[in-house]
Amino acid sequence: MKCPRCGKDGDRVLETRTSQAGSVIRRRRECGDCHFRFTTYETIERIPLVVIKRDRTREPYDRAKLLNGIATACRKRPISAEKIEAIVNDIEDSLSDKYQTEIKSSDIGRMILDLLLELDEVSYVRFASVYRKFTNINKFARELSKIKKERNWKKKQ
Repeated sequence: MKCPRCGKDGDRVLETRTSQAGSVIRRRRECGDCHFRFTTYETIERIPLVVIKRDRTREPYDRAKLLNGIATACRKRPISAEKIEAIVNDIEDSLSDKYQTEIKSSDIGRMILDLLLELDEVSYVRFASVYRKFTNINKFARELSKIKKERNWKKKQ
C-alpha cells in the first residue's frame, strides 16, 4: 500500500478490526518511511446490480440513494445513523444472496418497508407514503389501521 503522504511503498499494519457486522475490515497502518498513520478499509466486491424501475427503465444500483431515502423517512426520529447504515447493509446482503444482476425497485421498497416497520412506525409511514404514492388521507388511514391490526395480532401471540 502506498503512503498517502509520501507515496512510498512499505507500510505496516498496526491494528485490524472488523466493522459493519464483519462485512468490512478496517486496518490502521503506518508508513515505514515517514511514519504517517492512515486507515484503509476492505469490503466485499459485489456484482454490479441493476435496478428495474416501475417504468421498466434500468439504472445502476446506488447505495447513496437507498441511504438518503431511508434517512429522509427517519429524519427527526430517534434512529441513529449506524442503525440506518445497518438497514442498508442488511438489504445489500439480502440482495447479494437472492438476486443475480437485476432487481425490481418494488422488491427493494418492500424490503425497506419490512425493516422500517420493525424499527419505527412513523418512519415506516413516511416511507410508505412516498413508496406507495398516497394521494389522500384515506390511504394513510388504511395504512395506519393495517399497522394497528398487525401490532395487536403480534401482542396476542
